[in-house]
Amino acid sequence: MASPTLSFENPVLAAYAQYAGLVLLKMFAVVFITIYTRFSRGVFANPEDVKGIKKAVHRLDNPDVERVRRLHQNDLENIPAFLAVGLLYVLTGPSPGVALWHFRVFTAARYLHTGAYLAGVQPWRALSFFVGLVTTISMTVQVLMAGNL
Repeated sequence: MASPTLSFENPVLAAYAQYAGLVLLKMFAVVFITIYTRFSRGVFANPEDVKGIKKAVHRLDNPDVERVRRLHQNDLENIPAFLAVGLLYVLTGPSPGVALWHFRVFTAARYLHTGAYLAGVQPWRALSFFVGLVTTISMTVQVLMAGNL
């Protein structure tokens, strides 16, 4: 028999799953933005990628491609941490309202971060990054407090 905590009947787990799905979809969208940017600029990271593509070049210094690549790297550094900590947080049995706000704030922060990164807008990029980071740290602290160190 499944634990009620790990059931979609648990509103916290159901909300976590929905917001986890949203940030994963956002991260996958950045993959397609990277592909589009590489093809539209004709700039590829590997020499074999330019074969058969007219006017394509192998370069690692195109500013547009590098911006999107750094955005994707930032997602890869932050979203998996949220996914892992978020699931542990669900296991602590938090208040559904508080948990929902953690998930909403992180998701909104990552979407805003993506927009700000693509537009090159500060201080919004930094603010949205830090809001997401603080949200993940808040959940991490709560997980640690629920454990037995």
